[in-house]
Amino acid sequence: MPPITTSIFELLKIGPGPSSSHTIAPMKAGHDFMELARRLPEADRQRADALEIRLFGSLSATGEGHGTRRAIVSGLLGFLPDTCRPNVLEEFEKTEQSFQLDLGGPTLSYSPGEIILDAVRHDHPHSNTMIFTLRAGDDVLLARTYYSVGGGFLRREDEEEPERGQPAFPYKTMAELKQHLRRNSMRLHELILANETAVVGSTEAEINQGLDRIVEVMERAVELGIKSAGVLPGPIGLQRKAAIMYNRAKEEQYQGTGFLKAINAYALAASEENAAGHCVVTAPTCGAAGVIPAIVFMLKRHMGVPQDEIREGLLAACAIGFLCKHNASISGAEVGCQGEVGVASAMAAALLAYARGYRFQVTENAAEIAMEHHLGLTCDPVGGYVQIPCIERNAMGAVKAYNAYLIASTLDESYQKVDLDKAIEAMAQTGRDMSRKYKETSLGGLAQSMTEC
Repeated sequence: MPPITTSIFELLKIGPGPSSSHTIAPMKAGHDFMELARRLPEADRQRADALEIRLFGSLSATGEGHGTRRAIVSGLLGFLPDTCRPNVLEEFEKTEQSFQLDLGGPTLSYSPGEIILDAVRHDHPHSNTMIFTLRAGDDVLLARTYYSVGGGFLRREDEEEPERGQPAFPYKTMAELKQHLRRNSMRLHELILANETAVVGSTEAEINQGLDRIVEVMERAVELGIKSAGVLPGPIGLQRKAAIMYNRAKEEQYQGTGFLKAINAYALAASEENAAGHCVVTAPTCGAAGVIPAIVFMLKRHMGVPQDEIREGLLAACAIGFLCKHNASISGAEVGCQGEVGVASAMAAALLAYARGYRFQVTENAAEIAMEHHLGLTCDPVGGYVQIPCIERNAMGAVKAYNAYLIASTLDESYQKVDLDKAIEAMAQTGRDMSRKYKETSLGGLAQSMTEC
C-alpha cells in the first residue's frame, strides 16, 4: 500500500450539504461532464439532443432526500462547491423546472427530474456510481462514469491519479507516523505541514490561509445555526433545535450542564445548516459536518484558544482523518456512520487535545477513545434526509470527542491498551461485515423502523 498523499484541503472541503458524497461530489461530476462536453467538435455539440444521467447505489436510494439531483444540475450549470453561493441548491428545488445547459454555443434543455434513480444493488466498482451520457439520437457523443467515494471525493472511471509530489515523511499507519516524530524530534503539525508542502507544493503561508478560511466557514455555520429557527426542508417536518439549546446554555452562563448544552448547540447548529443544504465544511464529510465546528467554536469562544493553535489542532485532526480514510473509509455507503461521525469525533478529540498543548501520545489516545466508542455505528437516515438520526448524532459525536479528550488527558498515557491503528482496523473490519442495508440505503435501522411506525 502506498503512503498517504491526501491533501488537507481534500479532506476539509467547503461545499453545500446535506451530504458530501451526495452533493459535493455529484456537483463536481456535473461540472466536469459539461467541461468535457464543451470540448467536443462543434458539429457534435450542434447535434446533441439528449442527456441521460443515471444514479446507482445509495445515490439512488437516498439521492432524493440528499439533494443529489439538485447538486448535479447546479454543477452542469457551472457551479462548484467551494465557490458557489451558500444557499445555491435552493434554486433547484423544483424537479420539473427546466434549465438551459450551455454546450459552448448550443444549449440543451434539462431538468433535475430527468435524472434517473437506477439500481441500488449493482455491479459497478463503487456503491455510489453516476453515469452521464450525451446523445444525438442513437449516437453516443460522450459518456463518463464517476464514483463518489466519500467525503466529497470524486473519481472518474477513465482518470489516472493526478501526479503529485512524494511526502517528506511517508507513512501509512500511526505507528509509522510516530516513528517519524520521534526520529526527527518534531511535532505532529510540523510533519503534516511538511508533507502538504511536499505533496501539493503549497507554501506554509498558503496552507495557513486555507485553514483560516476553513475555520471561518465552520464558525459561520455555527453562528447561522444558533440564530435560526423553523422547520428543515423535506417531508419529515423536523424542527431546528440549535437555537433553543444555545439559549438554555446562555441562561446557565455556560456553567455545569450549560457548557455541555453549548457544545450540543454548536454541533446541532452546523449540522442543521448542512441539513438545510447550506455551505459547510466536510470534516470529514457533510453528514458529520457539525462535530469539529462545535469543538472549534468552543475552543475559540469559551477557552480563548488563539488562531495559530486552532490551526495546529486542525492539522492534528487531519492526520487522524488521513489514517481513517487510507486504512478504512470515511464513506457511510462503505462502512456506515462509524466512518463519518465516528471519524469526525476522533478527529475532533485529537484537535482538542493538540490545541490544548498535549503532544502526540495523548492526541492519539483521545482519537482512539472517540473512535472505539463509535464502532458499529450504522448509517440509517430516515427518508434519505440527513436529519434523523444524523443531526443529533453530530451532537453526540462532539460530546464524545470532549469526553475522550478528558479521559486521555487525565489518565496516565501508559494505561491505554488499544492504539489508533487497531481501532481503525476494527472499523474497517466492522464495515466489511456490516449488512449493506445499514450503509446509507435507508433500508435498515431507524430508516426502516420509522417507516413501519
